[in-house]
Amino acid sequence: MDKRNYSEKEKENFRKFADKHAPKRNLLADCAIAFTVGGAICVFGQFLFDTYSKFISEDNSRSMVSVTLIFISCLLTGIGVYDMIAKRAGAGTLVPITGFANAVCSPAIDSRAEGFILGVAAKMFIIAGPVIVYGTAASVIWGIIYYFIR
Repeated sequence: MDKRNYSEKEKENFRKFADKHAPKRNLLADCAIAFTVGGAICVFGQFLFDTYSKFISEDNSRSMVSVTLIFISCLLTGIGVYDMIAKRAGAGTLVPITGFANAVCSPAIDSRAEGFILGVAAKMFIIAGPVIVYGTAASVIWGIIYYFIR
């Protein structure tokens, strides 16, 4: 690795070069695509709920929708389709349950060569772990605040 110290002029020239050659994105189009894909995932979830509700109770239907969306997300991640969809749809694939399932499955799949315990099990929550920890901590803090306010 080059350990040379670059001057401010060289750094500025590189920034200009990188900005000039970076792909230009249309923010409005990206938002529209993300909204459409995220909405389609939610509509699919509602379709599943309506279908399951015809055969089982509403409480069980809710659970089945979650399980189905997680399964489909992990399956698509495993065969490499989820990443292709996410590349085009951007934040639209981050609908909470599908995005979270992808965040758990992807590192597990990537680290399977390291073995089941030290690879898959140890690295499964490398991305999703902080979300779980901070979400749990925030809910506990909010619960304590809510307890004393009430």
